[in-house]
Amino acid sequence: MGKQAAVVLAVNGKRYEAAGVDPSTTLLEYLRTQTPVRGPKLGCGEGGCGACVVLVSKYDPATDEVTEFSASSCLTLLHSVDRCSVTTSEGIGNTKDGYHPVQQRLSGFHASQCGFCTPGMCMSIFSALVKADKAADRPAPPAGFSKLTSSEAEKAVSGNLCRCTGYRPIVDACKSFAADVDLEDLGLNCFWKKGDEPADVSKLPGYDSGAVCTFPEFLKSEIKSSVEQVNGAPVPVSDDGWYRPKSIDELHRLFQSESFDENSVKIVASNTGSGVYKDQDLHDKYIDIKEVPELSVINRSNKGVELGSVVSISKAIEVLSDGNVVFEKIADHLNKVASPFVRNTATIGGNIIMAQRLQFPSDIVTVLLAAGTTVTIQVVSKRLCLTLEEFLQQPPCDSRTLLLSIFIPYWSSDGITFETFRAAPRPLGNAVAYVNSAFLARTSVDAASRDHLIEDTCLVFGAYGTDHAIRASKVEDYLKGKTVSSTVILEAVRLLKATVKPSEGTTHPEYRISLAVSFLFTFLSSLVNNESTKVNGPNGSCSNGATNGALEHSPEKHLKFDSNDLPIRSRQEIFLTDEYKPVGKPIKKAGAEIQASGEAVYVDDIPAPKDCLYGAFIYSTHPHAHVKAINFKSSLASQKVITVITAKDIPSGGQNIGSTFPMMGDEALFADPVTEFAGQNIGVVIAETQKYAYMAAKQAIIEYSTENLQPPILTIEDAIQRNSYFQVPPFLAPKPVGDYNKGMAEADQKILSAEVKLESQYYFYMETQVALAIPDEDNCITIYSSTQIPEVTQNVVAKCLGIPFHNVRLISRRVGGGFGGKAMKAIHVACACAVAAFKLRRPVRMYLDRKTDMIMAGGRHPMKVKYSVGFKSDGKITALHIDLGINAGISPDVSPMLPPAIIGALKKYNWGNLAFDTKVCKTNVSSKSAMRGPGDVQGSFIAEAIIEHVASALSVDTNTIRRKNLHDFESLVVFFEDAAGEASTYSLVTMFDKLASSPEYQRRAAMVEHFNRSNKWKKRGISCVPITYEVNLRPTPGKVSIMNDGSIVVEVGGVEIGQGLWTKVKQMTAFGLGQLCPDGGESLLDKVRVIQADTLSMIQGGFTGGSTTSETSCEAVRQSCVALVERLKPIKENLEAEAGTVEWSSLIAQASMASVNLSAHAYWTPDPTFRSYLNYGAGISEVEIDVLTGATTILRSDLVYDCGQSLNPAVDLGQVEGAFIQGVGFFTNEEYTTNSEGLVIHDGTWTYKIPTVDTIPKQLNVELINSARDQKRVLSSKASGEPPLLLAASVHCAMREAIRAARKEFSVCTGPANSAITFEMDVPATMPIVKELCGLDVVERYLESMSTAGPTTTAKA
Repeated sequence: MGKQAAVVLAVNGKRYEAAGVDPSTTLLEYLRTQTPVRGPKLGCGEGGCGACVVLVSKYDPATDEVTEFSASSCLTLLHSVDRCSVTTSEGIGNTKDGYHPVQQRLSGFHASQCGFCTPGMCMSIFSALVKADKAADRPAPPAGFSKLTSSEAEKAVSGNLCRCTGYRPIVDACKSFAADVDLEDLGLNCFWKKGDEPADVSKLPGYDSGAVCTFPEFLKSEIKSSVEQVNGAPVPVSDDGWYRPKSIDELHRLFQSESFDENSVKIVASNTGSGVYKDQDLHDKYIDIKEVPELSVINRSNKGVELGSVVSISKAIEVLSDGNVVFEKIADHLNKVASPFVRNTATIGGNIIMAQRLQFPSDIVTVLLAAGTTVTIQVVSKRLCLTLEEFLQQPPCDSRTLLLSIFIPYWSSDGITFETFRAAPRPLGNAVAYVNSAFLARTSVDAASRDHLIEDTCLVFGAYGTDHAIRASKVEDYLKGKTVSSTVILEAVRLLKATVKPSEGTTHPEYRISLAVSFLFTFLSSLVNNESTKVNGPNGSCSNGATNGALEHSPEKHLKFDSNDLPIRSRQEIFLTDEYKPVGKPIKKAGAEIQASGEAVYVDDIPAPKDCLYGAFIYSTHPHAHVKAINFKSSLASQKVITVITAKDIPSGGQNIGSTFPMMGDEALFADPVTEFAGQNIGVVIAETQKYAYMAAKQAIIEYSTENLQPPILTIEDAIQRNSYFQVPPFLAPKPVGDYNKGMAEADQKILSAEVKLESQYYFYMETQVALAIPDEDNCITIYSSTQIPEVTQNVVAKCLGIPFHNVRLISRRVGGGFGGKAMKAIHVACACAVAAFKLRRPVRMYLDRKTDMIMAGGRHPMKVKYSVGFKSDGKITALHIDLGINAGISPDVSPMLPPAIIGALKKYNWGNLAFDTKVCKTNVSSKSAMRGPGDVQGSFIAEAIIEHVASALSVDTNTIRRKNLHDFESLVVFFEDAAGEASTYSLVTMFDKLASSPEYQRRAAMVEHFNRSNKWKKRGISCVPITYEVNLRPTPGKVSIMNDGSIVVEVGGVEIGQGLWTKVKQMTAFGLGQLCPDGGESLLDKVRVIQADTLSMIQGGFTGGSTTSETSCEAVRQSCVALVERLKPIKENLEAEAGTVEWSSLIAQASMASVNLSAHAYWTPDPTFRSYLNYGAGISEVEIDVLTGATTILRSDLVYDCGQSLNPAVDLGQVEGAFIQGVGFFTNEEYTTNSEGLVIHDGTWTYKIPTVDTIPKQLNVELINSARDQKRVLSSKASGEPPLLLAASVHCAMREAIRAARKEFSVCTGPANSAITFEMDVPATMPIVKELCGLDVVERYLESMSTAGPTTTAKA
């Protein structure tokens, strides 16, 4: 047997040869460690985020054809791309060769903020363009466009996550390539001035479809020459543990060989399954079955379609798309499985095997089972043909059982109805279904009565908490020979409920049963044909079917309409002024192109220093226990452990400290000797590579003991019972207003002790926590950290190591998303790296895997609120009392700052008299920390919940109550004191009236009413919410230095985390020095470079957070510029006297010769009389809920936000949209769930669902209003990073209105108030909660009412 050659691949056109590489190496790991490529990023390691997407191209020498597809490089194994070409974002465009139009348009449409997800977005869009332009059956597009359609453009990034932008600008950039787009519909960009100039494709960076070579000629030649040699060669003996059998026989010889040990050998086709079922140990042998020809067959005949088991899901979709109606529906459903870059490699067979062996909740199995699929399997040398149902019912197959192919029979369309359904948190896929189902029915028409008679059915349900998809055979038997009527459907539903029984431990079991009922009801309603037995069925709302129910409400109109299919539209309105130019111009983000090309360097992109080691945390799974010992399983991965760093390795003189916030308190770095929460660091495993460290950490076995320890405190209730609190320092304590008892005495009506709860939220920054520590001479250390607080991190690391602060240099260039999560929690990682590097005297890098990051992050504070409110009959509120319980976790962190923020945001309304009791609870869970709008977002929502409760108690429109209780300026001053500012700056009432009192709002509200009267199974709601947000100004440093050639370098205390800080600082520098230039400074923009935060270069940097870092940094820079202008002005005047106008470069050359100090530093401190100010905004959202599934579609959101005189409207607009969508996630979909020990179990992209392109509003309109000037603010600007997040409460409020309509329709009175219109609706309002509030049994209730009201139909003989 011959030896196997090394893996050969092309990366961006360059040849790479990988010999002796560990077979478990992924393509991503290889690209990032063995090539200069840094564009593809590790975001999740699950194929769930798209940060690692690359284009893979394969060449077939037989046909001389190249096929390209996007793939998830974090799951793709290096060996499986042997003889392939890989293109990354750097490969399509870069600084040296020029940028690709995809990169230029993403930059020009302001579609990159932190930039970490941008290279992946770029490759998803690029691969969509390549695919569309290769389609021979499409007409040639107009010049400058591609063959892509707008609808495909929206779906191109459906599997990519972005936490910064809110997706709208990304979709616009992608749509700009679509031949059918109206360019005028696209949003704010740098290519034409919206409104003033016509949009024209010639203004966009030109696109030419064949410009990038995806498969180099040298690799084609190598492949052609190797084909001749390979033919007839035996299966190679693998040098590196990778086997590629070429036939079933060869595969069996491998199975039977001595080296085949089921535990250390992994059989792979595409390896995407490891995104779900993570490898628990390393494997030293892999068998790649993709090259066995029998497994790749695609045979069509008049009997059906046969697909080999390694055919990709994408290929199966392509094959089935041009078949009959059953095949097309299967293809349509498969399009909602995973995401495009996973479907391109994941195999049909792999999915079925995961379902059979590992109980994977597969959609594919469900739809194939309903279509009567059979499978061919091989067990040892025996070949079996089974129905898919029989195969699923067998015991889980072992790894030697080989699925060869599947066969889907051909169904003629005569009398056949086939429908598939799924309910999942995301409409376009990339989310496992709560329930999926597929139904096939054969019906005939009774000649006499014209009724549809059911001859036969196949009803399949899956994913509801069952081992595998099942047929509801009792229901099938019952329906046989029946004509459908409400009575028949009702009985079928009863039988179904006895069949669909979620197993113990399944989340939301009642919800899942109700979904199964909804799907069956929808399907059977579509088979009703007789007027007398007509069922007012749903309008195809959650089906993807073509046949539909008999409807009372114009069935034709609703037949194919689904709100999820609406295109994404938007409008942006901004106010531009030249007063401080180039400040105030919507210029694009500094560095956007290098972010798009993947050349921007994040901490994990810094090339590994010599002898670098890697770390991974071992964390506690117990909330309160003694740590007795750390042992390791006997495994391949355990052999990779170099050492374990624990508290005992902290240098003498150092402290066990992981984070601290000035004046608040510390948190330990390591549990020692007691672990105080599940998720606490116990130690750090050190290994030679990051993957080995991750794997080795999984092998740790911790020995615990709970002897002599109190039981853990996990909830707010536990903490109150055991009096476990953190104190709020007096200077932070919020102040009550007025006399609560007096206000209650004046009230006509009261609501007492009502409750509302808000859960936590995870940051989901795309770049997880990361640090690189490099020991230096003389007891010094340099740390590169992805942090929002370099100064505090430096101080804590120094305390931890027991060295002076000046021995620690901490550098932060850019952060791949922060949102508050890269503040306190980032310090732990920096400290852990520092302790390890200090001890081992070698560089140590830690880049947390997503699961560990989610378990340790803490996130937003959960809260429980009780409120009592008094009000007049006209809706004027006279008094409010709040009992507030905040779950702070194990350490104070920033939690004592929450009560003033919560109460501050709550004060947006005039409550008359306000009193409160706040408890910051100390519990045995991971400490909660600041997350975008901390406290304010909860406070603002609590205010809305109270206002809505008052409105429902008085049975009046909520907006009436909102408007009546908004402040006038006098009451604003009473509630906010100095922060209220000048009367002229109070813009909230104007904004609220502009939205809520407009004729358009009245018209839309009337249309919502009309829609709800005309639709039983879908309901809409509309709501308008005002916000008030107080921000504080903090001292901030800035330094401007001019080089001898006239280029300018700027340092600020703030960190670029995607918020556009560097962009605004560049503009301010050009403005500040502009009076020395003939053009006022615009020419200086390109001369300015803002450099990384460095704690030894720029001291007192403070922290980046609270929304005001950009403006305060700008002011420090402006002051530095003032000093420079003062020094340079005399020289400029002298030169002008001699030569007229003076060029910038001549001025600086002259100043340099005259020894003028060309560097100025300023430390700006706020005016003691103006330390804070208020931000205002208002937002309308309109939603549609599906009463049958609980799914919510946001139809439209209109946001108006007061940005003052914006420093950069494009940046601020991006902040408004991004914050709003992050808020939508908090209010609707993000469940940061823990187990009974307080350990986070929603710990990856499979279970934690942030908004995606298919869950954002279908229309998003944003207006930045130009409010009154205030010279006390920085050039009259205002903050934009956090306040707009609060506007997302408008979505929750609109959902409540829609649910109220559904409850009225079906007389649902669940909940403590026993009322249809008053009910508690907590945060987040996920699909199960929405459905529960609409009534889990609405279908049964409806059918019962129909059965008693109308004639029943008996079964026909």
